[in-house]
Amino acid sequence: EGKGKRRNPLHDFKKTGELMLIKINKTLEVKTKLLNTTEQCAKRCSRNKGLSFTCKAFAYDRVTKRCHWLSFNSLTNGVRKKQDHAFDLYEKKEYVRNCIIGKGADYKGTISVTKSGIQCQAWNSMIPHEH
Repeated sequence: EGKGKRRNPLHDFKKTGELMLIKINKTLEVKTKLLNTTEQCAKRCSRNKGLSFTCKAFAYDRVTKRCHWLSFNSLTNGVRKKQDHAFDLYEKKEYVRNCIIGKGADYKGTISVTKSGIQCQAWNSMIPHEH
């Protein structure tokens, strides 16, 4: 990080163009607001600022400049994908990533078996191996 340079908040998100997520499960939460840029949406999602839920993704409506913060992502049960030319979907990489970085303490992906098919040990378990 250079002096005077700010980190782009979009770096933490995976972008899928022309896609919106539709919630089938009514308990999933969404909050919307007019914002001028995707960077502003990303910053608020990353900080969970003004949100009553953990933001896992946001969709930006390029036509109305409206940000839709989502408590879910494309891998969540009770969600379907919808092709929509007005929207770009941005999902937090930490929730859609299928690989472990470092020791994996921050891993929030969906993979829970090893390459050979063995069920992974739960993080809160000391059996069969200690951490």
